[in-house]
Amino acid sequence: MIRPAFDEFQELARQGNVIPVVKEILADMETPVSAYQKIQNSGRYSFLLESVEGGEKIARYSFLGADPFRIFRSKGDRIRVREGRDGKTETRQGDPLDALRRLFGQYQPVRIVGLPRFTGGAVGVMGYDAVRLVEALPDKTTDDLGLDDMVWMFFDTILAFDNVSHKILLISNVHTDEHEGDLRAQYEGARRKIGELERLLWRPVDPLPSRGEGSCRLASNTKKDVFMESVRRAKEYISAGDVIQVVLSQRFETEISVESFDIYRMLRIVNPSPYMFHMAMDGLDVVGASPELMVRMEDGTIEVRPIAGTRMRGETEAEDQRLAEELLADEKERAEHIMLVDLGRNDVGRVSLPGSVEVTELMKIERYSHVMHIVSNVRGKVRAGVDALDGLLACFPAGTVSGAPKIRAMEIVDELEPTRRGVYAGAVGYFDFSGNLDSCIA
Repeated sequence: MIRPAFDEFQELARQGNVIPVVKEILADMETPVSAYQKIQNSGRYSFLLESVEGGEKIARYSFLGADPFRIFRSKGDRIRVREGRDGKTETRQGDPLDALRRLFGQYQPVRIVGLPRFTGGAVGVMGYDAVRLVEALPDKTTDDLGLDDMVWMFFDTILAFDNVSHKILLISNVHTDEHEGDLRAQYEGARRKIGELERLLWRPVDPLPSRGEGSCRLASNTKKDVFMESVRRAKEYISAGDVIQVVLSQRFETEISVESFDIYRMLRIVNPSPYMFHMAMDGLDVVGASPELMVRMEDGTIEVRPIAGTRMRGETEAEDQRLAEELLADEKERAEHIMLVDLGRNDVGRVSLPGSVEVTELMKIERYSHVMHIVSNVRGKVRAGVDALDGLLACFPAGTVSGAPKIRAMEIVDELEPTRRGVYAGAVGYFDFSGNLDSCIA
């Protein structure tokens, strides 16, 4: 059964300009992976978001979609926007953040009780180097990959897997002020999209080709002695009092003979994580399993969840517990973690009401498939006039992948790393039509 019925849909159209139309179907013979295989061939752009809470328990919802109605890309001040599924791409110069904010500001969605937190919106990536839009970094690194700073895919039709009730929600949002014609035609258009999506799910899954085991040769973007020299120089900056922590990285590359989705399927098995994602973005595929929330902002609350301090899992329950106690007693790990909690409080405080920032969890052990981490949670009440993009930028990039104080640490990273980071250490996630945000560290 499709809801809302048309009479209710007409009433809801008086309350906002984005109205979700929903059909529930049974999911006992379908998984998010099999459904994604069936729908992703319908276009060059698609996404799958899954989650295992704490690395141990499947979260309630998985989200997937294909064929977005808008594509937003930016690099520096160059903005490219494709409107419509087959429309032309418009290129212009300007502030990408302002342009993105204007797009988000168009929507006044109507909420329907019982739907998941995400029913449609922008899904995508903000690469680490997007920080250059708001901070004047030296820019000494080589941009060898030439990736966009941001890619956001706007979806009005998605699938939400309810892993508790074993149902699939087919959701198509009607934009009542963007299309000519009466409400009946728009409502029937949403029903038609849902029907098309359901028919895709009826198709058999094409068997994936079996692939023999093989090896790959990894190549770094720097030499070991050069990297070790960068570490030494970073330590000198710390000893001189320039900075408290610097998080250096190196990129590894290899040639592959498999599809990116094959990699995702294996990754979700060997490393189940709170944030698992596959995104296809017309020449750029992003695959990941991240343990760490970047920023969540929902209904006036902003939240970050610093992770710092790691041990391998034990082979027995007793060894696992011993390693957890050892981790929590480690003076160095505790000091680093508290520093990053303080940094998180400062970031959240930039957009929160005075006195509202609190640490709701402090130094809790979370266990994953191969490791355990020390995790804390910082939350604040957002000030009036602050939107989700403000919230993301206030905390971007995370201190756990840059350092502290953050700006000086990023300047040192820019000096010591040879190439731009691209997607790594940026953010992957979504902005929904209501202006809420959920993102992880890439």
